Amino acid sequence: MDASSIQAFLHAQVQAWNAGDKEGFLGAYRQAAPEGLLIEYVGRGPAGNGWPVLEGMWAQQGAKIEIEEVLLVVNGLEAACHNRNKLRDTTIAIETIELYDFRTPGRLAVRYFIKQG
Repeated sequence: MDASSIQAFLHAQVQAWNAGDKEGFLGAYRQAAPEGLLIEYVGRGPAGNGWPVLEGMWAQQGAKIEIEEVLLVVNGLEAACHNRNKLRDTTIAIETIELYDFRTPGRLAVRYFIKQG
């Protein structure tokens, strides 16, 4: 992965999410992390296998949330995103800071910081 492919992945997964394209969403992650995916919700426990986390995220939130990309910064093999997760048909939004680590070839580690309240 290089900076442009990291940026392309991050945009592709948001675009697929917003379009309701589950296969495109999961496919973007499969392409970016063919050797493994770890996801951590910071403050809620250790990182775990990301594939069931993504499936659960899609099942619980896919139809409810539209993602607005506020800021994306890619430095080397890591990226930080500020996303605004808008509850559809409301004025409610959940702010997240998301850290993506591609330093281990073929693997992706993601940390989600979710602003509560």
